[in-house]
Amino acid sequence: MMETKEGFRSGFITMIGRPNMGKSTLINALIGEKMVITSDKPQTTRNRIHCVLTRDDAQLVFIDTPGIHKPHDKMGEYLVKTAYESLNDVDVVLFLVDAKYPPGKGDQFILNQIQGIKTPILLVLNKIDLITPKELSERIKEYERFSGFPVIPISALKGQNLDTLVDAIVEYLPEGPMYYPADMITDQLEQFIVAEIIREKVLHLTRDEVPHSVAVEIEEMAERSNDKMYIRATIYVERNSQKGILIGKNGRMLKKIGQLARKDIEGLLAVSTYLDLWVKVKKDWREREDELKRLGYRE
Repeated sequence: MMETKEGFRSGFITMIGRPNMGKSTLINALIGEKMVITSDKPQTTRNRIHCVLTRDDAQLVFIDTPGIHKPHDKMGEYLVKTAYESLNDVDVVLFLVDAKYPPGKGDQFILNQIQGIKTPILLVLNKIDLITPKELSERIKEYERFSGFPVIPISALKGQNLDTLVDAIVEYLPEGPMYYPADMITDQLEQFIVAEIIREKVLHLTRDEVPHSVAVEIEEMAERSNDKMYIRATIYVERNSQKGILIGKNGRMLKKIGQLARKDIEGLLAVSTYLDLWVKVKKDWREREDELKRLGYRE
């Protein structure tokens, strides 16, 4: 049974917003470690990921979710469903918007979906480092009128005003137990994080036709006798042309993906790593229920 210290607050916080609002960047900045992958391409996040921030007076469990968008396949339907399901049974909702722009149709669509919930909502105005102080003042007023929620301006990338955001969240949390050990920062297995790191490098290095067709599966992960971690991973794509792009001329693209991924993986695992990457075609896997389930995109 979990014990609750007097005055200790704890709870679950979900982030919701249009794609590419900086949700994953914000979680990494708050936790102080790279636990979720980032990319300038929309729909980067595919799973609900719990990341934990523990202070002396509180424990905040953040849930990173896919961005809300109009789905075009079964994979997209899963992503949107995952995002909306994250609104259930949480203590605070963070509605992320882009400070560079006034409220738009996408923001209005999300606002319509969340207005009826009783959970406290904070509107987080991200990317304030990209606008002037005058523009920021005007943008805060616009979003206050638009939403009726408290507005907290931040820059996840630059780490601006994050303490203010955390303090505001804690004010809304109930007294409760420490759900996770104080030194734990995610509930995900190492294999999941390693697969996500590999997928991130694909997102960064390939053209638009490839990223959303990519899934990564860790086939083997074991420490060898020479104190080196061996990881065999398969990158799945939907078409032969995409396989060719990922491998590249004389295997150069796959080698570059492996080099960048291995650097981050060794930082995560703190051990020398041999990364064995393979690329396979699995035709239209995003439309196949059996493959979505096997690759972890179904309950």
